[in-house]
Amino acid sequence: MKFGAVFPTTEIGDDPAAIRDWAQAAEELGYESIVAFDHVLGAEHASRSPRLLGPYTELDPFHEPLTLFAYLAGVTEHIELTTGVIVLPQRQTTLVAKQAAEVDLLSGGRLRLGVGTGWNYVEYESLGVPFGDRGRRLDEQVELLRKLWREPLLDFDGSFHRVDRAGLLPRPRRDIPIWFGAIAPVALERAVRLGDGLLFATAPSVVKGLLERARERLDALGRDPDGFGSEAFVDFSYGPERWQSELKQWRECRGTHLTLRAMDVAVEVVGGKRVGYAGPQSYIDALRSFREEVG
Repeated sequence: MKFGAVFPTTEIGDDPAAIRDWAQAAEELGYESIVAFDHVLGAEHASRSPRLLGPYTELDPFHEPLTLFAYLAGVTEHIELTTGVIVLPQRQTTLVAKQAAEVDLLSGGRLRLGVGTGWNYVEYESLGVPFGDRGRRLDEQVELLRKLWREPLLDFDGSFHRVDRAGLLPRPRRDIPIWFGAIAPVALERAVRLGDGLLFATAPSVVKGLLERARERLDALGRDPDGFGSEAFVDFSYGPERWQSELKQWRECRGTHLTLRAMDVAVEVVGGKRVGYAGPQSYIDALRSFREEVG
């Protein structure tokens, strides 16, 4: 079992020293990956049709994950850097291939690219990308990413992309692992067809049935379930007893990664709004408490 830590992007602020200290503490405490969420823009939720169903608004700050990882690569030594997930269909595929290759090279092969389709149609519109075909676009993007990383010169003519005798340099020295955020059946099927692993941004007790279903589909497709990664989250607010229960369940179903989401530990939430701030050390203290409990 590998333990990860969610980067508290919406709360930690923009002080480079605080971000560095948090990442270095995670590494020193034995966490094996840093997981960063992704939104390019936040949108006001009021009076929208259809409704925006995700939890984040225009008031929630997000550090751009690949830029963040370029910084963290220089202040850490071995901890993995994971996008959990990057909303790939709203981004230019060739540019993401370039950015991901660069981060992986400069970090010494530490990038894990988690991808997903997202939920914020306002964000898609602002980036000039249709929201309705994001699933089909993602399928093609993953194919193109791998070709750009592997092939010196590429001819590619797809439904959404065209590359005419061009190539990417420098290319990564390995196949960057691509994991999929998935809960819905269509997303789960995409993950087992195309991915190297599954990112479940919720607890093992919630998703253990989905992992079993994914393993059945991997078998049916002739893929080795034991070579396929699986990551679930536990919230710091669960407390030690539930941490241990969730860890036990995830081990029993052979999950490979368990990640601590220590959000809101430094703020007080009143009426759905964050008030006050206890400082970045609170997040480091949460990392330490979890590791002391689960080993």
